[in-house]
Amino acid sequence: MKPDSTSGARILSRKIRVNILLIMGLFLSGVHASQSLAQEVEILMSPTMVSSIPENERVVVDTRPSWEFLLGHIPGAVNLDSWQEFTHEINGVKGLLKDDKAFISQKLGPLGFSSDKTIIVYGEPDDPWRTDGRFFWMFERYGFEKVALLDGGFPSWKRAEKKIEGGHQNTIAQSKPTLNRLNLNNQVIADKLLINNSFSSNSFTLIDNRTRKEFDGATPYGSPRGGHIPNAIHIHWPEFFQADGNLKPLPALNLLLKQNGIRPDREVIVYCTGGVRSAMAYFVFRYLGYKVRNYDGSWWDWSRSSFPVEVWQKSSNPNQRTVTGDEKHALRGGVDGRVY
Repeated sequence: MKPDSTSGARILSRKIRVNILLIMGLFLSGVHASQSLAQEVEILMSPTMVSSIPENERVVVDTRPSWEFLLGHIPGAVNLDSWQEFTHEINGVKGLLKDDKAFISQKLGPLGFSSDKTIIVYGEPDDPWRTDGRFFWMFERYGFEKVALLDGGFPSWKRAEKKIEGGHQNTIAQSKPTLNRLNLNNQVIADKLLINNSFSSNSFTLIDNRTRKEFDGATPYGSPRGGHIPNAIHIHWPEFFQADGNLKPLPALNLLLKQNGIRPDREVIVYCTGGVRSAMAYFVFRYLGYKVRNYDGSWWDWSRSSFPVEVWQKSSNPNQRTVTGDEKHALRGGVDGRVY
């Protein structure tokens, strides 16, 4: 019999995962991780787990293009195929998440969202931006407390031979606002001021989830400057996943983080170009029990600021780097100990 994706390491409860991370934190640094990590929320779900939740207690969100949704989707799912629809542009910076509660209620209320339902998000593993991760982070930012991701996306649902339906989604008549009790979660979002202030306090681990070429200076998405935020660690987001789109087993994930010097007792900030690819990394760190924030402005925002930019340059010394910016003095204590 083919094993269910909940078997093996996946069957570990969130509490066990957090305990493992606490032990690691004690071993590495002698300090405890934040108490806020110990939440009993299963945020990675198999098709079987999704099916076990009664339809009136869940909202299943399909983040694929609308034409794919029409051809086939999880029964009862709603289609949100544009993450941009929930963003606005400020001073030329794209990707910034809208946080107006009236807008949130107007967009999500008619789709059956409420604060007491479990929200399960899924997409396509071969989506180069993994927008399902962006929606996962967005819902947590909007204050929903029960948000999960379908492991392996829609292909895993099909592999499990679960029922599929086609056609349009149904809207739900709302007699009054159903989302007026939501409170925006400020603990899951970062901005450039927070990051710039963190240089002197050394209080965050900063992770760049773009491609290596972008990290080194390529600007394929129209950013005015190339490079990366100083002291950032590079982990391209696909490194967290297997070829079939499922999340890698816990030992492999922990090894990846250990190899990059990422400790469970440090808060993490992830970023990419516009906070989409990094949102999938945000999900992974949430799954592992880390305290983590996503920078929605990301490189579109930072590259337009006067804050410092770090660029790795080709030379005989593979570790040579250059930091540029009008406020180099804001950066303290880089990875090599220099002060800029």
